[in-house]
Amino acid sequence: MLIQDEEGAKAWLTDTLGVSRETMALLERLNAFVVAEAEHQNLVSASTLAHMWQRHIVDSAQLLRFADPKVDEHWIDLGSGAGFPGLVIALIAPCRVMLVESRGLRIAYLERAIAHLGLGDRVHVAGAALERVPTGAADYISARAFAPLPRLLEGAARFSTENTRWLLPKGRNARTELESVPAAWQSVFHVEQSLTDADAAILVGTGSVPSSNPPRSVPQRPMRKHRSRS
Repeated sequence: MLIQDEEGAKAWLTDTLGVSRETMALLERLNAFVVAEAEHQNLVSASTLAHMWQRHIVDSAQLLRFADPKVDEHWIDLGSGAGFPGLVIALIAPCRVMLVESRGLRIAYLERAIAHLGLGDRVHVAGAALERVPTGAADYISARAFAPLPRLLEGAARFSTENTRWLLPKGRNARTELESVPAAWQSVFHVEQSLTDADAAILVGTGSVPSSNPPRSVPQRPMRKHRSRS
């Protein structure tokens, strides 16, 4: 089933994921916040602004088909940009979420979005390039349009454990990208079809990806709390 419009997107969220009315209202709020911010910076492609629910919100939420994050679990979203999938995951699931983003305007936007959505108690922005983010074990790692797979895995390997679930949305070349990495990395992943784009796929895996040059582990920074705004 391919989700092609807003009506179908909202129906999938409520019927398949069981998203509550209150959470749907927060997703509406995120949608409006992104559209308003798009007047000031290029968060998402302008051609997708009229199709936010299927192209960005459900495209993010569909990762939860392969994950069941709990309250005490930690989700890392690499190259969060406009907050997809990280903010959508944080609104639907109860886990802690770290949004990794290095661009100044995007960092400021994400911090405002966290406050606007009332997520400051369990979501924070790591405002730095990935290699400068302190090492800490992640239960889930996501990355949407972040980097080619070899560079993504090399950079994120130090956050993975034998139980880490990787959720990596990719385009039509997902299988080719997977074949381009070492066999030890390939064995961690399989390919799932996207629900929002017939040409897109999701690389799903469980396990620790070996890093050739693992950085020194340092304590994880405490979450920065934000005051919720209406």
